[in-house]
Amino acid sequence: MKLDAGLGTEGKYLKEIDRTARAAEELGFAGLWTNETKHDAFLPLAIAATGTGRLELGTSVAIAFSRSPMEMAQTAWDLQDLSDGRFVLGLGTQVKAHVTRRFSMPWGRPAARLREYILALRAIWESFQSEGSLQFEGEFYRHTLMTPFFNPGPIGNPRIPVFIAGVNTRLAHLAGELCDGFHVHPFHSPEYIRQTVKPAIADGAARAGRDPDHVELATSVFVVATGDDEGAEEQRESVRSQLAFYASTPTYRTVLEAHGWQEVGERLGTLAREKKWREMPALVTDEMLRAFAVEAAPDEVGPALEERYEGLIDRAALYLPFVPGERDDFWRTVVESVPATP
Repeated sequence: MKLDAGLGTEGKYLKEIDRTARAAEELGFAGLWTNETKHDAFLPLAIAATGTGRLELGTSVAIAFSRSPMEMAQTAWDLQDLSDGRFVLGLGTQVKAHVTRRFSMPWGRPAARLREYILALRAIWESFQSEGSLQFEGEFYRHTLMTPFFNPGPIGNPRIPVFIAGVNTRLAHLAGELCDGFHVHPFHSPEYIRQTVKPAIADGAARAGRDPDHVELATSVFVVATGDDEGAEEQRESVRSQLAFYASTPTYRTVLEAHGWQEVGERLGTLAREKKWREMPALVTDEMLRAFAVEAAPDEVGPALEERYEGLIDRAALYLPFVPGERDDFWRTVVESVPATP
């Protein structure tokens, strides 16, 4: 398993990204992922690409439907070239309210739209690499104009890996059909991956005549990692609160279904609607905490991840932002605890 670092979005993180990326590479992380919540997902990677030479750089995730495929294709192409082939394009659909009301973009049939979006990206990239014409016509997107003046031309590593993120089976099925990887949401359990994600990816791959093992699975993991009892309890309560928030959202009920905990999700949803936030964490039992989070001393995190995700996950990051200068000894211990890849 590869151990990755996740980039935070608080404070002056963008001004520190060069230092952060170099530190992540020096510590031995395999990759660095950005997300798109408060800030753009791509700008940090442009900076990180010039200050590192080995670290894989990816978005986890960039919102597809807030951009046209052409804009996304150009940005990804430039990052792939800038990083000498180390870029991974991770895409997410977001939800209707954000796409229509925050981004003021069209919404509808997100799985079908994302499928076509990925095909459009690959058609555009082929036009860039071949310096030829562009002819993509679908139900949602049409790209039929590419002149030499606007074509960036070929690059040394033209095959850009595409990952998508999802919770329910439709997007996992799409990952099996078309994609290089799938981002499993941090709110997950091994049982959910085993029961829901892996079969959907395998089905999508089978229908496309692909090997499902060629689809890499990545995720972020809730972790309680401390040898101090008081510190561990504080971390447990923090994770419990985060889990309660996710479990209250109908989108993530399929994760609870893998364990027969739908009723808990409904109760949490009711409390969330009533804005009774402080009452929600109490509904997340210790059994649920064990299902959705890893608890281990820092020097045992690597083996714990390997044991938990054997045969299920190919790369993982802790659900903690990596910030150099903060908890450096902890991060060094965690990275060193990951068994070396044969």
